Amino acid sequence: MMIKAGVREFLWMAAGGVVFAVITVIVLHFQTGQSPAEKISSKALRSDLVSGMRLTLTSSSEAEKSAVLAVTDEDSRTFADQSRKASGEVEQERVKLGELLTAGGTWKEKDIFARFSAAFIELRRIDGILLDLAVKNTNLKAYSLAFGPAAEKLKEMDTSLSRLVEKSAGSPDSEKIASFAFGAQTAALRIQALLAPHIAEESDKKMDDMEARMATEDLQVKKYFAGLSSIPKLKGNPDIETAKSDYELFGGIRIQILVLSRENTNVRSLAMSLGQKRRVFFMCQDILSALQQAIQEEPISGVNGALLLNPRSLEPVKKQ
Repeated sequence: MMIKAGVREFLWMAAGGVVFAVITVIVLHFQTGQSPAEKISSKALRSDLVSGMRLTLTSSSEAEKSAVLAVTDEDSRTFADQSRKASGEVEQERVKLGELLTAGGTWKEKDIFARFSAAFIELRRIDGILLDLAVKNTNLKAYSLAFGPAAEKLKEMDTSLSRLVEKSAGSPDSEKIASFAFGAQTAALRIQALLAPHIAEESDKKMDDMEARMATEDLQVKKYFAGLSSIPKLKGNPDIETAKSDYELFGGIRIQILVLSRENTNVRSLAMSLGQKRRVFFMCQDILSALQQAIQEEPISGVNGALLLNPRSLEPVKKQ
């Protein structure tokens, strides 16, 4: 009885081995069912997709750079939209390539593709922040105010004070009037001189320091205006009143400039473009290059290496 049981177990094991062998043959049959030409066509399709992704990725990056460097909101938005559209096309190609690799890629290709997918997710995250900043153009708007309305108001203030000094020439208070007027003009110019560096500055600490200096100079301007107003003969003088009004308007514009400057969207987007974005972009390109090489080097039984490097040489010639 023991011998018969052992034979029975052996027969079951043998039958299981046969079934496994049959399944293995079937799987291998379907895995190798494609002809060499079909396999080469599949390789060419995957390689073309990678080439297209690299080109479209470059187009997206160029549009992003244009959005960062554009001088108008309209141009920034146009280039930002172009960049997002191109990035979306890369994503569509990435999904399609992933499906092809799942169906017929090697483990090496799939591993490289996974690394690209992770890097591309990070690239799109950076682009999302960068492009949102670029279209705001707060630094450019701050510059426009600083060299436009703000400069104009200080010029008008200077004109009024210069006229006051000229009219007061030869009077007993002429020296005092000239001293107060010149003091107000100089302190106001020091404030103006700090606006451009503030707009260009990236460090919050340095911007704090510049704003503190502006506040000190602002107190000096008001002190000199108070000195002019304290002179009895200048009480209610239209030139002083006009100069003070122009300076107050300059102060309001200065606040707008500092608010825009603090947002720093142009400075921040440019820094991201030249830093984080540049590093991740080249990482994506390098990974795609490695993936394309892996696809081209993928061996196909019965086809020599020279033909694999130029798979389109095996495609049938179309009849005219």
